[in-house]
Amino acid sequence: MSMCAICRRATQPGLHACPRHTAELRAWLAELPGQARLLEREFLAPAAAPAQGRIGGTGRATAPVPVDLRVVTLLGPGHADVLGADDDGTVPILAWLGAWAGYIAYTYPAVTRDPYGTAHVQPCDQAWPRHYETTAGYCVWLTRYLPYAAAHPWVGDLHRQLDALITRVRDLTHAVPHRHRQGAPCPQCQTFALDAVDGQLGITCDNCGHHLDNAAYAAHAAAVLHTHQTGDTAA
Repeated sequence: MSMCAICRRATQPGLHACPRHTAELRAWLAELPGQARLLEREFLAPAAAPAQGRIGGTGRATAPVPVDLRVVTLLGPGHADVLGADDDGTVPILAWLGAWAGYIAYTYPAVTRDPYGTAHVQPCDQAWPRHYETTAGYCVWLTRYLPYAAAHPWVGDLHRQLDALITRVRDLTHAVPHRHRQGAPCPQCQTFALDAVDGQLGITCDNCGHHLDNAAYAAHAAAVLHTHQTGDTAA
């Protein structure tokens, strides 16, 4: 039996990330480029131009608005070691994304053929995002390789680090996806704790972690409603 590296619950054979946490990874990677743009716009936008003929608009030299060093760190250059100590969300966004893309690329088995037609399996040299080495480009690349990442135990490190990074960025931008409590109880634990989260696929129970895709939840909710309307508790 396979076990999720994040929540330690049973998951599909051969996988180390359950549907719930795979959906979280996918949603965070979709969210991160927009969050990075918010950081740039809110914290690094150039100051307004001074009034004509006056420095600073007052005739007096004033100190510039202090820059938030946390934002400078997140948006600046740097280096990340994905399996080392750089795992608390303090590394630059682009460096962290590039490091994980490079790690995944190096572990991904690429098949090539030599001039004699012999097939060789060896790691890729580098990740090549179609949308260039940008935050958006790396997020798209990593999303495409999530099925591969989910088949390895280190997907737990990827989830933990991305969770820390997206939480750190949200603390600065205050842009947090909304949660929507669903009307039907969880089919696993029977509590009314099923939530849909903006940007995430499926419905997840906050109490036991049970995850349903949208079609499964719709069928479950319809069955619950039918039972309530007909009083048929044997269903």
